[in-house]
Amino acid sequence: MTQMITPELVRLDVDLGETKQDVIRALADVVADAGRTDDAPQLVEDALAREETSATGLPGGIAIPHCRTPAVEVPTLAFARLSPAVDFGAKDGPADLAFLIAAPAGGDADHLKLLTKLARALVKAEFTDSLRSAETPEEIVELVGGVVGDAPAPAAQTTAQTTAETPAEKPGPTAAAESSAAPVAGAAAGAADDRRRRLVAVTACPTGIAHTYMAAEALEAAAKKAGVDIEVETQGSAGSTPLGQQTIADADAVIFAVDVGVRDRGRFAGKPVVSSGVKRPIDEGDAMIAEALRYADDPERAPKVEGSSGGDGAGQSSTATESWGGKVRRVLMTGVSYMIPFVAAGGLLIALGFLLGGYTITGPAGEIVTDNTLFNLPDLQELGLENALFDSALMAYLGALLFTLGSAAFGFLVPALAGYIAYAIADRPGIAPGFVMGALAGLVNSGFIGGIIGGVLAGLVAHWIAGWKVPAWARGLMPVLVIPLLATLISGAIMVIVLGKPLAALMDALTDGLNSMTGGSAIVLGIVLGLMMAFDMGGPLNKTAYAFATAGLGAAATASGNAPQLRVMAAVMLAGMVPPLALALATAVRPRLFTVPERENGKAAWAMGASFITEGAIPFAAADPLRVIPAIMAGSAVTGALSMAFDVGLRAPHGGIFVLFAVSNIVGFLIALVAGVLVGAAAVVALKSIGRPDTDVATV
Repeated sequence: MTQMITPELVRLDVDLGETKQDVIRALADVVADAGRTDDAPQLVEDALAREETSATGLPGGIAIPHCRTPAVEVPTLAFARLSPAVDFGAKDGPADLAFLIAAPAGGDADHLKLLTKLARALVKAEFTDSLRSAETPEEIVELVGGVVGDAPAPAAQTTAQTTAETPAEKPGPTAAAESSAAPVAGAAAGAADDRRRRLVAVTACPTGIAHTYMAAEALEAAAKKAGVDIEVETQGSAGSTPLGQQTIADADAVIFAVDVGVRDRGRFAGKPVVSSGVKRPIDEGDAMIAEALRYADDPERAPKVEGSSGGDGAGQSSTATESWGGKVRRVLMTGVSYMIPFVAAGGLLIALGFLLGGYTITGPAGEIVTDNTLFNLPDLQELGLENALFDSALMAYLGALLFTLGSAAFGFLVPALAGYIAYAIADRPGIAPGFVMGALAGLVNSGFIGGIIGGVLAGLVAHWIAGWKVPAWARGLMPVLVIPLLATLISGAIMVIVLGKPLAALMDALTDGLNSMTGGSAIVLGIVLGLMMAFDMGGPLNKTAYAFATAGLGAAATASGNAPQLRVMAAVMLAGMVPPLALALATAVRPRLFTVPERENGKAAWAMGASFITEGAIPFAAADPLRVIPAIMAGSAVTGALSMAFDVGLRAPHGGIFVLFAVSNIVGFLIALVAGVLVGAAAVVALKSIGRPDTDVATV
C-alpha cells in the first residue's frame, strides 16, 4: 500500500509565500515533484475551492487545506513547516504547520478518516511540539504515520500519547483496566496529585464520526495544558465506553459538548456543568476548561445537572445552561430520531408485503401467518387474494409474512416517539412511562400528537419525582421502581382522565379535515408540507412534517383505497426528494455557478434525491443559504401541491423512486417530481446569477 506521506512530501522551515494561496500552490508543486500528481493546477484549484467554503486554519498555528480531487490517484499528504507563518483564517493567528491533504475524487472514506485522525492528533500539544522540533523529513513522516496509521508510532510519541490518552478513548477491556490502574498511578504521584481538580466530559454529534472525537481531543489537550485531569466519554458512532461511576463521583465538574441528548445523563446529577454544542471545544477548549474550573471552585453559584447526587441514576437530564429553544429541539429530535427506524423498517416491510401479496393481503395476513407454512401454502381463491404476485400462493404467503412483520414494527412507532421524548427529558427513568403514554395514545385514538404530549408529560413527571429528596436507602429504588411506577400512574391518569377525550377529538377533527380536503384546501396542505420539508432539510420542521405523514401512514397503511393519509405521505416524500435533485440539476446545467466541491456534491445529490435523502442539499444550503433555501422551498412547494392535485398516494414511508410499486398514480408522481425539480433548479440558477458573474465562483 502506498504511504500517504513520504520524506519527498515534507518541507521544513521554508518560505512558501505570503498568502495561503501561495502555500497551497507550493505544496501542490511538492506533490507533483514527488510523483503523486500529473495535474498540479487541478489540485490547486480544488484545494482553493474547498478553502473558499470555510477556512481550514485551526487554533495553535495549524492549517489543513484539503480536497477531493481527480488530480491524485491515492490519498496524499504533504507537509510544510512554514517560516514565516501564514494566515489560514484561524482566530488565534497565522499557521506555521501546514498539511495539504489530497484524496482521490472517486475514493472511499479515506479523506474523512485521514482528516479525522490528523485533526485528533493536531489538538495534542505534544504532537504539534514534536512536529515543530523535528529535524528531518524522515522524523516528520514517522510522527505523522504514527497517528494516521501509515507507520508505527515512534517510541517517544507513543509514550506521550499514552500519557495523554484517557480510558474513554480505548473501548473494551483495556479501558477498564486502565481505569482501575489510574488510582494506583495517582497515589504514586504523591499528595500533590490528590489536590488536582478533576473533570469529566461527554462529547456527541448527530453522526458521531468526526466532531465527537475532535471535541474530545480538544478538551483533553486543553485540560492537559491547564494541569487538570479530565476523562471524556465519546458517544459516537463507534459506540462508547461509559465513565465509571466513581470517576464521575470524583469529578469537580462536567462538560457536555453535545448536539444530541447525552445518554444516561442522570449519572452526572448535581455536578456543576458547562454545556455547549459539540463544535465549541474545537475553537474554545481552553475557555471551556477555565469555565468548568470556575464552576468547580464555586459550586454553590454554578449551574448544575439537576437532580440528586449520589450516583443512583435517578438524576435528571436538564441543565441550567441549555436554552429553552435548544432543549425543545433536543427533546423532539431525540424522539423522532429513535422513531424513524421503526418507520423505515415497518413501512418498507408493509410495502413489500403489498407488492408480493397485493393490497387485499391486509385482511387475511394474520390468518395466513398463523395457519399456513412454506409447506402448507394458502388457498388464494378461498381467501380472496386475487392480486398476489404471479397468482402465486408462495408470494401470498411471503407477502402476508412481510406485512405482519411491518405492522408489528409500525405498532412501536408512537410508543417509541413518546418513550424517547421522555428519555430526553428524564433519562432512563422516563423510558417506561414514556412508552406507556405512547401506547395509551393509541388506545385513546390521539395519534402522534398524543404521543408527543404523553411523552413530554411522562418525562416531566419523572423529572419531578427524581428531584425528590429521599433517604439513602431509597435511592436505589428510585430509578427502577419508584419513578417508573409513580410517573406512569400520574401521567397515565392525566392522559386518560384529562387529555384523552380532547386529544381524540382533535385527531378526529384532523382526520375529518384530511378526509374533506379536496381541490384547493388539499393543494394548500401540499404547499405547506413542501415548504416544511425543504426549509431545514432534516431539521425540526422537516421532521415534524415527516412525523405527521408517517403517523398518518401508520393508521392508513392497512386500509384499502387511497386514504388521505397516503396522499400526505406521497406529498411529503416527493417534496423531500426535490431539494437534492434540483441542486444536482442546477450543477449540471450551470456548473460555473458552483464551486468544485459543490459540483462534486451535485453528482452524489442525484442518488440522494432519488432515494429521498433531503439532507443531500445541506452542503449547498450551508454555503449559500439566502439563495439556495428559498429556491428549493419553491420547488418543493410546487411538488407538494401537484402531488395533492393529482391524488398521488404512497404506502411506503421511505425509498424515493425505489418504492414506485407502492405508489398509486405513478404518472402523477413523476410529473409532480419533475415539475418541482425544474422549478427548484431554475430558481437556484436565477438567484445565483444575480449580482455576480459565473467567473466569481469558477475563478479561484
